[in-house]
Amino acid sequence: MAMRFSDVFPLTVSRYHEVAGAGSFCFAGIACGLVHGPAMWFVEGWQGEAINPLGLLPYCNPHNLLIGKCGNAADLLAATEEALRSGAVSIVVSEITRPLTLTAGRRLQLAAEAGGTTGLMIVPDGMGSNAAQTRWQAAPLYGEGDSTLMRWTITKNKSGTLSAWNMRWDDETHRITVVSEVGLRTSLAARAL
Repeated sequence: MAMRFSDVFPLTVSRYHEVAGAGSFCFAGIACGLVHGPAMWFVEGWQGEAINPLGLLPYCNPHNLLIGKCGNAADLLAATEEALRSGAVSIVVSEITRPLTLTAGRRLQLAAEAGGTTGLMIVPDGMGSNAAQTRWQAAPLYGEGDSTLMRWTITKNKSGTLSAWNMRWDDETHRITVVSEVGLRTSLAARAL
């Protein structure tokens, strides 16, 4: 039996997840928009670029998003862990630039459980931790006249199988629409006749 998208997204609360790929910031913005309550977004302070909360306006309310700049990778992990453990926010997003060790990932997982908070690490390809509940690959799909189409692939899942979905974000309703595969659309149309 195929896994349903609703089984894995919105992200499981009290767990830590990872996302990589060109669509990872969009993924994180949508994850922030689907939780109730404030979100915290950490970035290392040495990076010249930081997320602009207004850029996430199509996905979440920028007034609910707090940005934290940390001195280095160790400070970022410590701040992420504390924010997860505190339970003061609904989701904590962190951009990492160095590989996560199993110990660091396990500490994030324990902090998310303790605080009842969702953790999401934006990781470069190959830099995640085996402690993550799920790992996603998010990428835009280029199609004629459609700039909102995305492909989200779950590449690690501690509680189920792996799968991929094509989806579209609807700015008006603030909802994700899972787009049927071409073969499935054709077979459904044939049954309707």
